[in-house]
Amino acid sequence: MIGFISNTIRTTRKFLVITIPVTLLVTLYSCSDPEVKPDQLTTYQREVIDYFVDVTLGFEFGGASHVTRKWKTPVNIFIGGDKTDEMLLELDRIIAELEELTSLSITITQDTLQSNFYVYLGTAAGFVQRIPFAQQHVASNWGLFYVYFNGSNEIYSAVMYVDTQRTTQANARKHLLREEFTQALGLARDSNKYPQSIFFQQWSTTTEYAPIDRDIVRLLYHPTVTTGMNETAVRNLLKNLVKELEIGV
Repeated sequence: MIGFISNTIRTTRKFLVITIPVTLLVTLYSCSDPEVKPDQLTTYQREVIDYFVDVTLGFEFGGASHVTRKWKTPVNIFIGGDKTDEMLLELDRIIAELEELTSLSITITQDTLQSNFYVYLGTAAGFVQRIPFAQQHVASNWGLFYVYFNGSNEIYSAVMYVDTQRTTQANARKHLLREEFTQALGLARDSNKYPQSIFFQQWSTTTEYAPIDRDIVRLLYHPTVTTGMNETAVRNLLKNLVKELEIGV
């Protein structure tokens, strides 16, 4: 099944999800800690929870359920296309930040058979030559990604692309690299709330994670946040977790 999972930004970006239907699992959450009421949270903590829900649950297009999804296995990247020093150094920087935030093992491999995340940097024609099913999406999109996940909502493979030819500004190329890569980790939706956020829906050349970006990435990959959680389960969990982790304090 193929479905769109994120909005187009000024007709420059579009993203897809490919799912493999397996047995549907329902995630339940229980917590023995005293319940934290919304008025016990700071304004920022409530904003973090709302933004987490906006960005991590489901996809903007297609019929996939609005639940949490993330990687549970090491991420092994194979890079294809125009591997410039500029983009390779930027990817190294992104990887270092995400390893710290997620505790995932994220490495670059030269062996395609060992990889589960293909990053292509180059032209639309070059990408389509390697990923033919992207043909219908690259004409008006300068960056996109595809993710594969199983019936447990665990992402196990991804493909992403940045058009380094049409994206002429260096910061725009770096922004697309950071956003597409991060979204392929399970933070797949855009939002209009925070212009400084890497997930901002309008055109942007932001090349750093905003503090709220870092917080929602960190929360998604916290061990108590499981795959397959819906909004109710997420809100019940996070109102305690943001207090425990002293988010924004």
